[in-house]
Amino acid sequence: MTSQVSSPAEQADEAVVGEQRKAAGTKDVRRLDRVIIRFAGDSGDGMQLTGDRFTSETASFGNDLSTLPNFPAEIRAPAGTLPGVSSFQLHFADHDILTPGDAPNVLVAMNPAALRANIGDLPRGAEIIVNTDEFTKRAMQKVGYSESPLEDGSLDGYSLHPVPLTTLTVEALKEFDLSRKEAERSKNMFALGLLSWMYHRPTEGTERFLASKFAKKPEIMKANLAAFRAGWNFGETTEDFAVSYEVAPAATAFPVGTYRNISGNLALSYGLIAASRQADLPLYLGSYPITPASDILHELSKHKNFGVRTFQAEDEIAGIGAALGAAFGGYLAVTTTSGPGVALKSETIGLAVSLELPLLVIDIQRGGPSTGLPTKTEQADLLQAMFGRNGEAPVPVVAPRTPADCFDAALEAARIALTYRTPVFLLSDGYLANGSEPWRIPELDELPDLTVQFAQGPNHTLADGTEVFWPYKRDPQTLARPWAVPGTPGLEHRIGGIEKQDGTGNISYDPANHDFMVRTRQAKIDGIDVPDVEVDDPHGARTLVLGWGSTYGPITAAVRRLRAAGESIAQAHLRHLNPFPKNLGTVLGRYDKVVIPEMNLGQLATLIRAKYLVDAHSYNQVNGMPFKAEQLATALKEAIDG
Repeated sequence: MTSQVSSPAEQADEAVVGEQRKAAGTKDVRRLDRVIIRFAGDSGDGMQLTGDRFTSETASFGNDLSTLPNFPAEIRAPAGTLPGVSSFQLHFADHDILTPGDAPNVLVAMNPAALRANIGDLPRGAEIIVNTDEFTKRAMQKVGYSESPLEDGSLDGYSLHPVPLTTLTVEALKEFDLSRKEAERSKNMFALGLLSWMYHRPTEGTERFLASKFAKKPEIMKANLAAFRAGWNFGETTEDFAVSYEVAPAATAFPVGTYRNISGNLALSYGLIAASRQADLPLYLGSYPITPASDILHELSKHKNFGVRTFQAEDEIAGIGAALGAAFGGYLAVTTTSGPGVALKSETIGLAVSLELPLLVIDIQRGGPSTGLPTKTEQADLLQAMFGRNGEAPVPVVAPRTPADCFDAALEAARIALTYRTPVFLLSDGYLANGSEPWRIPELDELPDLTVQFAQGPNHTLADGTEVFWPYKRDPQTLARPWAVPGTPGLEHRIGGIEKQDGTGNISYDPANHDFMVRTRQAKIDGIDVPDVEVDDPHGARTLVLGWGSTYGPITAAVRRLRAAGESIAQAHLRHLNPFPKNLGTVLGRYDKVVIPEMNLGQLATLIRAKYLVDAHSYNQVNGMPFKAEQLATALKEAIDG
């Protein structure tokens, strides 16, 4: 753990207080500036719920935080096995932080598999809390332990806390009319109570949550509350935990405002609702459930009061087909998916390009190809978003950089789609979707005006003076065609995938017209107004690190480490990937070296090299996990020195 730096006088005061506590029989309390905790157990042990509750209380306390849920794709993976381990990592601090942390300071291991799967990530000196009840001979042999790691000395370099969590939980719940198996299920709440005591977390929110979640099962509710309180009391009374820790609120890390903890998928959902309200359009989601995008469908289905309609289709193609139909009908239309679904939706995305209708295609990327790694993260759909359609079918691409930024990215994607009458890709990923951080709730007057004007009548006069409606007569600034809602008198027009004649929208096989329409659709995308890329370069560096999407946190943390060590490095991060910001070429030309870290094999680097003829250096990772800050700092230091 990293302790706050104290002055000699403060250290003397703390020593005095510590002696006073010992004399009074109370436990020592140490102040820390940040902590990284990982809860790990079987996928049925409730580790995600435990981590989520600890995170919620940490957010309400006012710490800055970042989380990394990590779980298997199976609904119930084989118990006690390494592939079945589910974990939740939380990094919280009294200052601004950017990542879930490289290495846990504390590991809560509910069984031998959880210990075996995670011990390699722990630094020496880290605290390990293990559920000793699960360390049976059979359970240990299942994951390759020939002897108990709790007794063979292999954990001597760590601060080990053996706790019979299951036994203590069952004992605490003996007054309830529960079977032993039912009582054992509450051991995650016992662990949560223990960690809440250990780090002085509030408890009221968790108690309200349990009362609400199990309101229809009062006996289960009371048992979970009892287990949670028993864990807190165990920490308070046991001699094994002689120290508890305080991490002060991050009072100076946030601008003034109202904050809440939010995940990327929830922020995206709220951003879509906000966009529909700012556009004064009803929101329509046509979607097929797919990990890790399904949470958006679940969330939006709760908000019919905001004019949201959700359609869970029978497959990916039906989902986007319905969404495109809603766009034709005047809705802010959205379809959500992941990489495999994008492949299935590609024909309809091409149709949306031809029809020139606004449509948001939200791709929550995951490991591939094919089914790949459904619950692991990756950034490998960029080239698919750029080129994964037949013909010349350009589509704008935007990417959020943090979980909270998903809200703003949704608004930006909607702005582009509505202004330019085009489908737009929003590329998030599993790391952003499931991770969470504090989010400042914006004021209404901070949100952009996205209102659109539907076509109301004729927009073209023929040579004989007749006024008619031309569905492909374009706005001279944006090159967007008019949006005519079906049923508007006089605005009947032809739609479909066959090439249109410029202006009239009639079917055309004329070679010159096709050439003109292809180039016009490309020019419309190229002409989209996007902000210049900003460069953070306080020292006039020679090396630039360029990123996109969820690599923002690890890259920024690595840059901070390098600068703190006296190194000079510049940083830029792209939200708009098609079209690129107009100043990007100038920015790239200012640096001797450009390094692009990506969770793929160099897809942005390929685009940068092709467009700007820059010898961009790729640093790639495709292991289903986000970059670690120390790993990136080492790679960037080598680039600076090379």
